[in-house]
Amino acid sequence: MRPPSVLALAAFLLLIIASPGECSKGKWKLLKRSIGISAMHLALLPNSKIIAFDRTDFGPSNVSLPNGRCRLDGLDQALKKDCYAHSVEFDSRNRNVRPLTVLTDTWCSSGSLSPDGTLVQSGGFNDGERTVRYFSPCDDCDWVEVRNALAVRRWYASNQILPNGMIIVVGGREQFSYEFIPKVSASDFFVRQLPFLKETKEDSLLENNLYPFLHLSPDGNLFIFANNRAILLDYTYNRVVKRFPVMPGGVARNYPSTGSSVLLPLVLRDQEVQAEVFICGGAPPKSNYLANQGTFLQAAKSCGRLKFTDASPSWKMEEMPLARVMGDMILLPTGDVLIINGAAKGTAGWDCGRQPVLNPVLYRTGSTYTLEVNKFEVMNPSSIPRLYHSTAHLLPDGRVLVGGSNPHQRYNFSGVTFPTELSLEAFYPPYLTGTDAAVSRPEITLREGSKLNYNQRFSVEFKTKQTAGDQDVYLTMVAPSFTTHSFSMNQRVLVLKVSDMNQVSGNCYVIEGVAPATAQLAPPGYYLLHVIVNGGIPSRGVWVHIR
Repeated sequence: MRPPSVLALAAFLLLIIASPGECSKGKWKLLKRSIGISAMHLALLPNSKIIAFDRTDFGPSNVSLPNGRCRLDGLDQALKKDCYAHSVEFDSRNRNVRPLTVLTDTWCSSGSLSPDGTLVQSGGFNDGERTVRYFSPCDDCDWVEVRNALAVRRWYASNQILPNGMIIVVGGREQFSYEFIPKVSASDFFVRQLPFLKETKEDSLLENNLYPFLHLSPDGNLFIFANNRAILLDYTYNRVVKRFPVMPGGVARNYPSTGSSVLLPLVLRDQEVQAEVFICGGAPPKSNYLANQGTFLQAAKSCGRLKFTDASPSWKMEEMPLARVMGDMILLPTGDVLIINGAAKGTAGWDCGRQPVLNPVLYRTGSTYTLEVNKFEVMNPSSIPRLYHSTAHLLPDGRVLVGGSNPHQRYNFSGVTFPTELSLEAFYPPYLTGTDAAVSRPEITLREGSKLNYNQRFSVEFKTKQTAGDQDVYLTMVAPSFTTHSFSMNQRVLVLKVSDMNQVSGNCYVIEGVAPATAQLAPPGYYLLHVIVNGGIPSRGVWVHIR
């Protein structure tokens, strides 16, 4: 593959950054006015369907349980006999909604996809605090629940899939520890203490360390961020490998002063893989206490980047164009970051947010081209406020699904500042709406197979209406995430090494890529493979499975 011209890339990037017009700022489309529940949690399965759910003790939803079922639960705080569904399956291709049966309370829980594509969902509140739930990607599957499958209660915990296919569950309210699921022996119920979580709670005076940000490092250790501090943890031997500098600015970043975090794309074409975390938004440490008293402080504008694989890492601070708390940070297949949802004042929590931020912001990372950009761009606004318990998730076709927002207790559609939201809408990033999108967007037409081995060379055939010989063409792999409370657990983008590209005939090309070398770089499981052309226009993703 011919090396890219830096001058040509600079000219192209200057063109796309400076181009005026509404199309370059993305667009919104309402997909479903009501799915019957508020989408507090979202997960994408390898059949390209979305699983959405809220909590069971929330009162009547707007959709009934399937087959006339009712749930009898003496511990339920709203309905002892509940005939309403609190989980649905949504197909974004035809907008069909299928009600599902979840029995135990999933309020503020966590999740991951297992290597075989099953959604593994853990913890919650009340009768769900030690439950692990499973949902398989098939047409008529429903939730399977195992009670007491966690060693301790996990409420507001975070999950990360590991190189061995196990899932680590970290933290939760009054839980300064971690454990692994699934349990295969009695010793797996052993809980490992993590004093770092207790330190960050005490340091913040309030609980600004819930839903800690977890990112798997290329060396297999776990990066953990809570409140304003971070460590690198060897979870096998329960040893802190490294402590990082305090993030500047005096801002709390975790729930309820909810910011968001992503691991910037891992560029595998480089000899040494570097890992950099990017954290944006949040609120001053006392914001949640004051919001509950009726005073709503300004959210943070600041972001920080930390290349934690450096020998002596330090925070590089930047500023968003819009202050934001409860914003979701979504990695796009191009490697850029979309910051979406949230409020300009207050914190997460019931009725604690004010001034909805309707405009997403696009942050261009430059991960799929050789020129570093790092530029914020304000996108076109939605008309629907998305505050507490709103969610966002990347779809296989490159759109971003947005749902939820119920910033008060129970389903309430009137007499409140922000009513419960049952709708789903999609945001179309500029690569789907800009002037080059229709002409340049590639289409994957053939691949060798969906099964990949580590470090395997493989071929992908694609077509594009433009000549690809003089363009930069890249392959990315995107891990589907579990999204709740402004954090997309397990979110990961890998920019693959490309060995060659050839024109087959006409506008058809074959590009040869190299799969990630290790499970530390790409934990086993399903990923969406994209071809990226023209400096930032992705194909629709196709599912691949690596083990």
